[in-house]
Amino acid sequence: MKIPSVSPKEQTELNALLWLVACGFFMQTLDATIVNTALPAMARSLGDSPLGMQSVVVAYSLTMAMLIPASGWIADRFGTRRVYVGAISLFIAGSLLCAASHSLAQLVAARVVQGLGGALLLPVGRLSVLRSFPRSHFLPAMSFVAIPGLIGPLIGPTLGGFLVEVASWHWIFLINVPVGVIGAIATLVYMPDSTLERVARFDLVGYALLAFGMVCVSLALDGLSGLGLHHAGVLIMLIFGLASITAYWLHAARHSAPLFSPHLFSIPTLSIGLLGNLFSRLGSSFMPLLVPLLLQVSMGYSPLRAGMMMLPVALAGITVKKLVTTLITRAGYRRVLVVNTVLLGLLMASFALATPEQAWWVHAVPLACFGAVNSLQFTAMNTLTLKDLDPLHASSGNGLLSMVQMLAISMGVATGGGVLAAFTGLFGSGSAAQTLAAFHATFACMGLITLASAAIFWQLTPMESAAPGVNPGEVTDH
Repeated sequence: MKIPSVSPKEQTELNALLWLVACGFFMQTLDATIVNTALPAMARSLGDSPLGMQSVVVAYSLTMAMLIPASGWIADRFGTRRVYVGAISLFIAGSLLCAASHSLAQLVAARVVQGLGGALLLPVGRLSVLRSFPRSHFLPAMSFVAIPGLIGPLIGPTLGGFLVEVASWHWIFLINVPVGVIGAIATLVYMPDSTLERVARFDLVGYALLAFGMVCVSLALDGLSGLGLHHAGVLIMLIFGLASITAYWLHAARHSAPLFSPHLFSIPTLSIGLLGNLFSRLGSSFMPLLVPLLLQVSMGYSPLRAGMMMLPVALAGITVKKLVTTLITRAGYRRVLVVNTVLLGLLMASFALATPEQAWWVHAVPLACFGAVNSLQFTAMNTLTLKDLDPLHASSGNGLLSMVQMLAISMGVATGGGVLAAFTGLFGSGSAAQTLAAFHATFACMGLITLASAAIFWQLTPMESAAPGVNPGEVTDH
């Protein structure tokens, strides 16, 4: 990216910073999807059931959701360069621990370490770009950084399936090591170490209440299927989680500098956007995990072939982004999101009709349609959430959106895993037909959950449109 007002040396350093942040974003998004096609192979190696491996995904996304609210304060307090190197180091350490795991419990613990690093990569990298680039070039810079974030989910499932077939599942984590080492060295050379002279006191009480609440709610949803908790344990954990989150908002209303101010919810578009993000993602977040499991467990696909079947999802998602701005400008947010949410739920439920006898393209076509509709959904929801924020609330609102997105992924995977476990117990797992019936019922239920969230977007004003200067096509899904 050429900036006329800087010297050639500064230009080189800025371009290197962009590539560095882009690679960090790529590592984060790649590892969020690369494990999906490898879960059956992991389950066989660790002596577990493929249908109970969702904790591997939940641990990563939940850890990221927990740390994202503190990422800005950490970077301000300790410096962007130091924190970014630490994030890469944690990511490498977590990757090595994942590859060395001999049980599901060890793998989940290692994914927590990996998630601690991943949670800091994008927010701290984005902050470094914001402080290094002229404001007039910030949007093009972030658009460049976002491209690898789209490529990661595109190649993640296929690369994971390939590595499982030609080597072993351990390599889906080991490939992070050389990339991370190069990234850490480049960070020390090219990333400016920006800090703030005065950093506000961190709201530790509020953070503890919010983090504890998120963990309890997510683990309660994952309890019956992933952790083997009894109903009483799940209920107690859920009550503790909801009480802790409620206590946080009461605390935030009285605190002078809370992590997220309750006043944010006085902005209607932000409130509807956040709630819509949370509930519509509960269903769609489980699809990248559920579809590869269905293809491998019930339809006999190899890991590589199952990964390649996810390519239409990513390709269609990238292609449809060109249409987002036009659609929202002409139809408005309310109509686009209500209709699109209904379509998303119906497409998810349509996988209840999938059978092993069908040709591969019969599965690929609805997957491509799902990818297009899902991409439109994410971009429209994210733009709606942020479009009316004033400069005073922009940083806090963006951080809250990032946290809700990761929390929704964690809760969605946990919810889907619990539904699948419940139907597996109902139909049995002694035969392929019984397992397929459990998958079919799960797709139908998760589709209905997504469809129901259309009622949230119905609360928008009929002609809610894009705010001046907001381009939905340039808003990332993360």
